[in-house]
Amino acid sequence: MIREVGQGEIWDKRKNGEVYPKWLTVTAVKGDDGIITHYVGSHLDITERKLTQEKIQHLAFYDHLTNLPNRMLLTDRLKKALATCTRSKRKGALLYIDLDNFKNLNDTLGHDIGDQLLKQAALRLQSCIRESDTVARLGGDEFMVMLCDLNVQTLEAAAQAEVTGEKILAMLDQHYQLGTYSHHCSASIGITLFEDHQQNTEELLKQADIAMYQAKNAGRNTLCFFDPKTQINIAARVLMEEELRTALELQQFQLHYQLQIDNLGKPLGAEALIRRHHPERGMVSPLDFISLAEETGLILPIGNWVLDTACAQLKTWEQTARTCDLILAVNVSAKQFHQTEFVKHIKAMLMRYAIKPGRLKLELTEGMLLENIEDTIANMNALRKVGVKFSLDDFGTGYSSLQYLKRLPLNQLKIDQSFVRDIITDSNDRAIVRTIIAMAKSMRLDVIAEGVELEEQQQLLVKKGCTNFQGYLFAKPLPIAQFEALLGK
Repeated sequence: MIREVGQGEIWDKRKNGEVYPKWLTVTAVKGDDGIITHYVGSHLDITERKLTQEKIQHLAFYDHLTNLPNRMLLTDRLKKALATCTRSKRKGALLYIDLDNFKNLNDTLGHDIGDQLLKQAALRLQSCIRESDTVARLGGDEFMVMLCDLNVQTLEAAAQAEVTGEKILAMLDQHYQLGTYSHHCSASIGITLFEDHQQNTEELLKQADIAMYQAKNAGRNTLCFFDPKTQINIAARVLMEEELRTALELQQFQLHYQLQIDNLGKPLGAEALIRRHHPERGMVSPLDFISLAEETGLILPIGNWVLDTACAQLKTWEQTARTCDLILAVNVSAKQFHQTEFVKHIKAMLMRYAIKPGRLKLELTEGMLLENIEDTIANMNALRKVGVKFSLDDFGTGYSSLQYLKRLPLNQLKIDQSFVRDIITDSNDRAIVRTIIAMAKSMRLDVIAEGVELEEQQQLLVKKGCTNFQGYLFAKPLPIAQFEALLGK
């Protein structure tokens, strides 16, 4: 009778002295009387199986390019570190590291060169930490360093984390030799501290990520600590973004119109200004959502809605003698203007509503004109040929080059309200306004002053040669019904 007694993994030694794993199965052999007479052991060499298992485990928990722990292993170690902190009362820290402008390297020299840089960066990071700490690669050009066993006191722990962060910045901010290329690459680091198992691992990773983006916004090649206020602001930002999407879907945006007149009080047209009608907060100023719309790309559908609504309004005005000659100015964002199909889109809109192109005036800012200047000039010339007018908004507040300015097919310069506001008391503002007006006349451009609130301001502007105005002295931005009622007066 044969009966298996036990089995398991053991280590044995080959004749050449090499130690290897094998699977041992021990079987008991009994005689006819049921008494064990001897044991038989069978051996199976499991070296290949062990190597395969180790390879699978390595692929699951380590980055294939740098051989650093990956996000999964980092998360597991972080959970253990949180448990240790709970017992020891000592702090730990996460450093979220992002290489600055790494995408440019990949785009220009290729991914092979980029991979070389990542490998070198990984080695530099490992040289900056203790054996008890962890360096992980999260993916792309993002790394994470976990520091353990820091001081019990928060400020001292933060100081220790900062020292390591500064060491990492200095180490990464050195030239890399990538084959025949010499490359410089800095980094941005976000730091958050941790102290007990009640903290959520994903939340800690998110905090470090937020802090890293603070470092990016602070100018790169620097580090920032996570500020809870920042997370609150980001949560509010996410909510605002969702609200903007809802506003688009539910058509909660409106256009208000601010009158533009000449020095005789004759209406020349209006500037279309977007507002949002919030179901709870009422009318919301564009100052509260335009910058977010720019950052998220929502400015494109919002801007298209503004242009479409403005063109529809111009078509309506064409039906009445009192309004048929009014010009409507519409602000255009940089992202809108530099879209490849922007010119085609404007032309299609003009044809759809069958309006005179010369009654649509696009207001551009100085800053956006300097982006892709040749494309800017080409787009402006294409639209100018069909009759669309252009006004340079906020003139004097940016960095316009006169060399480029003379090439732009502009119709109008707009004096920014920051110069108009103190024109009565500030001689510098008066000198700037006089210069802008003289420049406009020499370039045969119209000029309009915005933000006019006092008669004294208007009188001074008239003396300087400005004859077109916009501001609260004449009218606030009004809904269409009130604006048209104002025209009737």
